[in-house]
Amino acid sequence: MPEPQAPDDTREALAAIASLLAPAHPDVAEQVLHAHDRPHDYVSAFGDRLADRGIDEPVDNLAWIALVDGLDVHGLLAEFDWKEDAQEIRSQLRKLRSRPSVDPWVLLGEKEMLLPTEKFLHACGRRYREIGAALAVLDIESDCYPVVGLRAARTEELTALAARAGFPLRHLGAGRSRR
Repeated sequence: MPEPQAPDDTREALAAIASLLAPAHPDVAEQVLHAHDRPHDYVSAFGDRLADRGIDEPVDNLAWIALVDGLDVHGLLAEFDWKEDAQEIRSQLRKLRSRPSVDPWVLLGEKEMLLPTEKFLHACGRRYREIGAALAVLDIESDCYPVVGLRAARTEELTALAARAGFPLRHLGAGRSRR
């Protein structure tokens, strides 16, 4: 995990990220701040959801996981296994409420559909960028890819906020993967 940030700076950055990625759903920011401010209470309140992730007590990235879970509940995030099929990725990305109005899938070739998960996600990210959208992974230090969509013009803002919050974020299709 990156270096710890000042608590207020982290809190403000987490709230801003939730507002950026879920502007119509203030409950996402509320859950993220709940996890940040009162981690034990958050684990008690969301124990069933966290149990699916093998979490039964507060962890360092609990607020980040709360963000991922909150976005998922509202259809603003798709979470993929490290060995996910390209068709399933495509299907899940199409269901995102944050998907672009222009369909980037017409830009994907047959060879790209045969790529392994991470490379396919980067190919999707490149295609999204071509139409002014972007995909980012909210890395929760697991063997999965929690992916969000947003306008490409907002990626620098999201990157800066994630750095301020001290949590890992990777943009898909913006360069070589570090995994």
